Amino acid sequence: MPASSTQNRQAFGLALRFIAPYRGQVIGALLALTFTAGITLSLGQGLRLLVDQGFATRSPDLLNQSVGLFFILVVALAIGTFARFYLVSWIGERVVADIRKQVFDHLIDLHPGFYESNRGLEIQSRLTADTTVLQSVIGTTVSIALRNALMLLGGVILLFVTNPKLTSIVMIAIPLVIAPIVFFGRRVRKLSRLSQDRVADVGSYVGEILGQIKTVQAYNHQSQDRMQFAQVVEDTFEVARQRIRQRAWLTCIVIMLVLGAIGAMLWVGGMDVIAGRISGGELAAFVFYSLIVGVSAGALSEVIGELQRAAGAGARIVELLRTEREIRPPATDLRHLPATISGNIAFDQVQFAYPTRPDAPVISDFSLTVRAGETLALVGPSGAGKSTLFDLLLRFFDISSGQISVEGCDICQLDPDELRRSFAIVSQNPALFFGTVADNIRYGRPDASMEEVRAAARAAHADEFVAAMPQGYETRLGDAGLGLSGGQKQRLAIARALLVDAPILLLDEATSALDAESEHLIQQALPRLMEGRTTLVIAHRLATVKHADRIAVIDGGRLVALGTHTELIQNNDLYARLAELQFGVTT
Repeated sequence: MPASSTQNRQAFGLALRFIAPYRGQVIGALLALTFTAGITLSLGQGLRLLVDQGFATRSPDLLNQSVGLFFILVVALAIGTFARFYLVSWIGERVVADIRKQVFDHLIDLHPGFYESNRGLEIQSRLTADTTVLQSVIGTTVSIALRNALMLLGGVILLFVTNPKLTSIVMIAIPLVIAPIVFFGRRVRKLSRLSQDRVADVGSYVGEILGQIKTVQAYNHQSQDRMQFAQVVEDTFEVARQRIRQRAWLTCIVIMLVLGAIGAMLWVGGMDVIAGRISGGELAAFVFYSLIVGVSAGALSEVIGELQRAAGAGARIVELLRTEREIRPPATDLRHLPATISGNIAFDQVQFAYPTRPDAPVISDFSLTVRAGETLALVGPSGAGKSTLFDLLLRFFDISSGQISVEGCDICQLDPDELRRSFAIVSQNPALFFGTVADNIRYGRPDASMEEVRAAARAAHADEFVAAMPQGYETRLGDAGLGLSGGQKQRLAIARALLVDAPILLLDEATSALDAESEHLIQQALPRLMEGRTTLVIAHRLATVKHADRIAVIDGGRLVALGTHTELIQNNDLYARLAELQFGVTT
């Protein structure tokens, strides 16, 4: 119970925080809601007048007046309903849009380590499915709940005003209605959170399979994936079935109890009309208010399930928003890089283990100085820690001990945004995004002119194939550059790095997965990219780094040798063995 209460408070606090800026619209919606509830309740009095003064008196004039009043109330109700529906729906859409923006703004700043221990597609589901639940609840369910609560309260008051004796019969049913709401509400709340988790599992599974569809089809894995997905869907359905059954029982019992009480009241009231103790109009009004009370109670019992579901969704979103951003500027002693960066880098006794594997060091006692303007290659077997050094240099993770410096500044004392502006990176599998070719090239410099974009593409030997595309630089790429060859993607990534014009260049296996022709074009573009910059190159193909100023040999997260190609062939067994495997020679 305490956990669910906390969950409810979190969801309520989240909604209030995002609704607060729109007080004017909220007040307008509440006024419209109160107005429509009041008009609906007034229809009961109109019905009483219609029966007692219109039908019973057999007077056409009184009938005309009663019917006229009834139509005036109907028109007022329609206008009030329009205002209520528009304002409440607007608030729901506006609040959810604000929540989505804030959640995305928060997620995009979280360190990559967070996504190692949390499935990205599951987080994506929270951003879409959970916020959709909140939109439905804030934009519809809350309005229904408030309206029916007002109708229930007003209906009970008018029941007492109309006939206290008959009202006492209806009131007997209220404790009987509240009891199942409390009992079933707890179950619905628990199942609602579980149902949201299962829906997230469905979205995650679909995204993962469709994102790797070529691999799925290449291995003819469709039949297994169909079975696994069917199981995920069935698990989701089973939880939803349990939740629906609980809500159905709740609604069934409430309707039975409330309408049963109304039936008993009709019998007593009918006997009073026959005996002349009350008028037919009074009984008609009482029946009308009783129906309002019964329908409102039934509607409230239904929306409680939706409110509980929203509480689960809200708690999941709060959980995301409360995730701490671990990589951030220092609270004190913030330093800044000099205006002109030459590209000096130093690793001093660096130790690092990934947060998810704290007992398995990836980098150990690593010390290395990179001189401004030099090209330093990092070589070694797979898993040696080469790419991890790039991650640490970009401060995607914080080191366990030691220090990494750029231009003599400890990177932990720098704003990560300022630090990363010093780097341009070209990876083995360059990230391209849904958008135009020009958008992808200017990704690191959104304000770059079209001429600068073309110049960067020409320098990267990408202009020719871009110009041959249907809309040239305005051609929209598929997800992750779908439809482009590996070489074309690499050349666009090089054009992007050229346009950024950062003083330090990081090349992570930039040519290892390319065919000979693409590699030749990339090799022609790289000298222009590396010119005047400090360049760190990760490569398994030693032929691509033979002419580097220095080569650092890394094994098991340690620097085991440093020198030129010729020096390492003679002095380091690991490098000599790698050279022999690739060149077939030992010298």
